[in-house]
Amino acid sequence: MSDPQNQLPHCPAALAAALRVMPLAPLSLSLTAFSRRIARNHPALFQRLGAYGRTEFVLDPVDLPIVVCLNPNDGRPRIKLTRRKAQGAARISGPLAALIGLVHGAFDGDALFFSRDLVIEGDTGAALALRNAIDDAELDLAQEAETLSGPLARPVHHLIAIAEHQTGLCLTRPEDATIW
Repeated sequence: MSDPQNQLPHCPAALAAALRVMPLAPLSLSLTAFSRRIARNHPALFQRLGAYGRTEFVLDPVDLPIVVCLNPNDGRPRIKLTRRKAQGAARISGPLAALIGLVHGAFDGDALFFSRDLVIEGDTGAALALRNAIDDAELDLAQEAETLSGPLARPVHHLIAIAEHQTGLCLTRPEDATIW
């Protein structure tokens, strides 16, 4: 796991600028479809949420002009992007690099929390359930995108690798440490 004491990469300014003017409804629909694909491939992710399976989560990448509203909807997730402050049972705020790095297991959530790179508000039990479910699923969002891309998987893989290299964002799950 990486040390969050090192400076987290900043979200590219071009992405933030694009999200200021981009219509969010099509992106919300695309992310909902993507999350439902993940739900089909990793049903335990949403089962693990238990009582929080219908909890409204607000994910706030503070370096972007949007917030992500996630409702797991008992395994049929819905995602809505908004430019306004959104309400939810649990709010998780931090730089995009921290949020994506958590999904990929690149950063220690406790270290990010105690270094104040990550802020949890509202129902901390719900936030912890989401974190544990994501940790257990060992997701690789890039791999999920490649699988979804069918015959375009190889070009998508190369684009993601270039974006990861250029931005410093952890867009893939790092390989586990070498076994002794």
